[in-house]
Amino acid sequence: MTEVQHENVPEAEVSPSDSPDVLPPRKRSRHRVLFGTLAAVVLLGGAGAGAWAVSTGALADSGQEAPRQQFATGHVVRGDLEESTSAVGTLRYEASRTIQAGVAGTVTGLPSPGTTASAGESLYSIDDVPVFLLGGERPAWRGFASGMDDGSDVQQLEEALSELGFFTGEPDEQFRWATTEAIMDWQESHGLDRTGELPFGSVVFADGDLRIGTATANVGDHVAAETELFQVSGTTQIVDVDLGLSDQQLAVLDTAVVVRLPGGEQTSGTIISVGTPTETESATGESTTVIPVVVALDNADAASAFQEASVTVDIPSQSREDVLSVPVGALLALTPDQFGVEVVDSDGSTRQVPVETGLFAGGRVEISGDDVSEGTEVVVPSR
Repeated sequence: MTEVQHENVPEAEVSPSDSPDVLPPRKRSRHRVLFGTLAAVVLLGGAGAGAWAVSTGALADSGQEAPRQQFATGHVVRGDLEESTSAVGTLRYEASRTIQAGVAGTVTGLPSPGTTASAGESLYSIDDVPVFLLGGERPAWRGFASGMDDGSDVQQLEEALSELGFFTGEPDEQFRWATTEAIMDWQESHGLDRTGELPFGSVVFADGDLRIGTATANVGDHVAAETELFQVSGTTQIVDVDLGLSDQQLAVLDTAVVVRLPGGEQTSGTIISVGTPTETESATGESTTVIPVVVALDNADAASAFQEASVTVDIPSQSREDVLSVPVGALLALTPDQFGVEVVDSDGSTRQVPVETGLFAGGRVEISGDDVSEGTEVVVPSR
């Protein structure tokens, strides 16, 4: 479903006018235009204006003073119009995964759900031996000790210890005495034996802080290696959106979007990832091909009240810059092929003038014509 949104154009102020509407003595009918998604349906209405004209003509003939007409007006505004396509998305924390036990044993410590673990802190413990979180993108796949083969994991360890202030050299892929010394100093800072070695399973690497999720094991459980212990994620919230193939042209990196949160609040975001077409299956078993899109929130605190929620993402689909526009309700159908607006002149009289229409967005319509300019007052029928 496509919704339209208007940005950077102030809503026209609609107010009653005290000036009489000078109308010809013949009956005048007004065509109001109701627009759906990308289609216009023209209805005949507003016969009251003609009836007023007839009554004022009769009053003029009788010598009585005609009552002053009241009608709502707005103004032609210059600014930007933007139409957007709305898609349902899911707000969640990024990089969700499961922490598994590195070694077999009895679980003697687990983190509390909802807390945050940072590099250098104990993450959990097996047989009363703490397992620590260190900074790094690559997962640990072997232990660390003197004489081990060179590798990028060694450099990652040295970089992590350097961030914590224990490794003072230039990190590289070789396990040297400086590496052993840095490990021993770090172990001593946590009250551990100064072995200078880190057995496999004694550290967990993560690129940033971890938000602790639901536990899948309990303290006291005897677990095997690779048993799932608890869920974790990053601390940054993102929005996952599946766009239909018909809207794939909207999936463009770095596009600014609007994210509408539960409760009516909204915040801005940016598309940071566009995936390849993926086939999904609905609850009814129907297969659909979608384009997975990831949106990052520009304000990290905007959705802090939500752990996970369904949201609406408005993605720009069309835009016009520096154009004239009026409320859609001001548009008239002068003929089957010609639109117009009813302009209010300085003396309070009104006249219908033709206009060309452009983009419809956010309850407004782009117009142009010889008889309209920024600030022109137009009749906007009240609903």
